[in-house]
Amino acid sequence: MLRPPHRHPDVADRGQALSLVLIGVALIATMALAVASVGSHLEQRSAAQAGADAAALAGVEGGASAASRFASRNGAAMVAYSAVTSGTGRTVTVTVRVGDEQATATASDEQ
Repeated sequence: MLRPPHRHPDVADRGQALSLVLIGVALIATMALAVASVGSHLEQRSAAQAGADAAALAGVEGGASAASRFASRNGAAMVAYSAVTSGTGRTVTVTVRVGDEQATATASDEQ
């Protein structure tokens, strides 16, 4: 039985596996960075909402200074505060910022 002659790889074919592995590693690293970025964004959004909620609740009882204090304790900076007092109680709306994220919350002691 005749066998086909054994073919030696061309010099141009050498190292192609390495380049494919490097491309794969680069893609995996890019995906990991994207996932980390999204995770950071979600963490900031959650922290901003928690800070806004705490600040609004504190603002109902203690006013703007209490709202600002509670926002700071939750890692947020208060950027807006408004309070409306009516015959049935007080409603406070607070907006805070954490990093690039902003969140707003409203709390009331109305009956």
